Amino acid sequence: MTTTSSLYVLILAGGSGERFWPLSRRNRPKQLLSLFSTTTLLEETLARLDGLVDRDHVLILTNQEQEPAVRALAAGLPPGNIVAEPAKRDTAAAIALGAGWVSLKDPGATMIVLPADHLIKDRAAFHATMRTAVAAAQETGELVTIGIKPTWACPGFGYIEQGAPVKLEKAAGGQPVYDVVKFREKPNAELAEQFLKQGNFRWNAGMFIWPLCAILGALQRHAPPLASFVEALHAGGDFATIVAERFPELPKISIDYAIMEKADRVLVVEAGFDWDDVGSWTAVAKYLRHDADENASNTERLTTQDAAGNIIFTTRPGQVALMGVRDLIVVQTEDALLVAHRSEAEKIKQLVGKVPPELQ
Repeated sequence: MTTTSSLYVLILAGGSGERFWPLSRRNRPKQLLSLFSTTTLLEETLARLDGLVDRDHVLILTNQEQEPAVRALAAGLPPGNIVAEPAKRDTAAAIALGAGWVSLKDPGATMIVLPADHLIKDRAAFHATMRTAVAAAQETGELVTIGIKPTWACPGFGYIEQGAPVKLEKAAGGQPVYDVVKFREKPNAELAEQFLKQGNFRWNAGMFIWPLCAILGALQRHAPPLASFVEALHAGGDFATIVAERFPELPKISIDYAIMEKADRVLVVEAGFDWDDVGSWTAVAKYLRHDADENASNTERLTTQDAAGNIIFTTRPGQVALMGVRDLIVVQTEDALLVAHRSEAEKIKQLVGKVPPELQ
């Protein structure tokens, strides 16, 4: 079993901050918001790693707009463990940068890749699943991903088709491990229903675990420009200068397209923990207080009359009153107010480009 001394975690903490406008902004995307408690999702992600990996083995990748806020929230990390990407190049380039950073620390390391903006409450179950995945990666030398058992036929997620179970010695007694048959892109509603009924499909949560040598080998085989970038980082020289000069020229492609869908073999560990990617205001509503008319809100200062099914989120101390309205999203901040129908939640990001630049 890999010890914490050879285990590293890459946290992907970029994002555009559009789905949760007006609370979110370009310099304050979802992971920098306090949606469910007084702490942000990024802080919760970091706290979830305590007891699993040493803090100085955690690397956070963000962008230049969000870097000051990330540094403030992750002040417990060494300054060099927070890196701002000089350009947006999607997850494959970000993971290549992370792999290069880890290779300088420990060429024999095992690496975990996690998004910064997921809601996971059961820390013990998360640790157990990750330990199974790390053991599976170490024993087989393969790329490993985490699959979430679907709770409904969601067309908004990518899917992983599970194959035969894999018997492993080091991961015995942990979460089930399977071969991946195929990665499936976001399906239409009908196909998502078919996946759910078939029973061997899991949501792709964008969590990956692999021996460093496995991801570096996959980059060499399937994404030579990314492998060349990692080699440049590992060859020496000033890390920040190499990133600034070469990262913006890397191909803009997701890790799924670049590597996972092309790899000869990938394993999937079924998550034993609760999970929600909370991708919209309607998803957040599940975790807010509800009144008898299914109005979900984060404030006790709410008055309603003939109002039902609304979502209210406010950062201001005043009273909120709703009358004669149904199924609205009402979000109030110090400088902006959003009123939208719940059915339009996924389109809020289209609205952001139309508001004044200083509010984007």
